[in-house]
Amino acid sequence: MTLKNPAAFEFLQSRRSRPAKTLMAPAPTRDELIPLLTAAARSPDHGKLEPWRFIVIEKGAMPRLADLTEERGVALGKGPEDIAKARSQFDMGHLAVAVIEVQKPSPKIPEIEQTYSAGAVCLALLNAALAAGWGANWLSGWQSHDREFCERGLGLADNERIAGLIHIATEGATPPERPRPDVAAITEWVTE
Repeated sequence: MTLKNPAAFEFLQSRRSRPAKTLMAPAPTRDELIPLLTAAARSPDHGKLEPWRFIVIEKGAMPRLADLTEERGVALGKGPEDIAKARSQFDMGHLAVAVIEVQKPSPKIPEIEQTYSAGAVCLALLNAALAAGWGANWLSGWQSHDREFCERGLGLADNERIAGLIHIATEGATPPERPRPDVAAITEWVTE
């Protein structure tokens, strides 16, 4: 029987991402990051395919990814505001974990379930970081969906894509609470 964990339940009911622009140094060390990655890797994984992997983007790699974002934005015809916004996550970033979806051939596990598993890893990593006392935010942006950015920036293969960029560092300022969904309005009960 699963034991109740009131503290974990309370955390999940009140969890809140921290805006990436409010994160500041220090970021987790490698030793501090490993337990967070370990927690994230416990996500649901139908078929035990491990259809994801991690790329840790440290502070020294951020300028290169910021410049590549700008280069790709210009090549794709993005406006200056779109480029600046996309670039800012790397300009201001201290540490990010790119959760990489790795599509694996399987006669039993549909591709969409592998995508869901990678998304679950993103949320699990975000929650693990927050539960450990770090500030964290799950970002993506148009550059995350640009093949050239993925290949040149992170060396992704054809069967890989960015599921999310989880920025983790010290929380600067606690953001105000935001409106949450009306659960009653989005819930349907099937009784027969």
